[in-house]
Amino acid sequence: DVRPTPEYAAGHLPGAIHLPLGELAARLSDLPPDREIVAYCRGQYCILAHDAVRLLNAHGLTARRAVQGILEWKLAGLPVVTGAA
Repeated sequence: DVRPTPEYAAGHLPGAIHLPLGELAARLSDLPPDREIVAYCRGQYCILAHDAVRLLNAHGLTARRAVQGILEWKLAGLPVVTGAA
C-alpha cells in the first residue's frame, strides 16, 4: 500500500505492508528481493502505484501494479483492515 498514512489507517487490504510512495526509495532494503511485489493505491487510475512499480523495477525488484485499488476492493465487499501498522 503506497498511499499516505491517514489513508492506510482508514482502511487497507489484509496483510498489506504500508510503504508510502515518498518513503519507498529509502526503504527498498526492507523489501524481499526474491518475491514479486504488488503495489496498490486508491483506485485503478491512481498514479501512486504506477510510480511505485517504476521505482521498484528500476532497482531490480519484481513488481506489478494491482489492477484495482482499495476503492474497488471495498465496493466488492471484500475485507478491509483499519488502523496503522
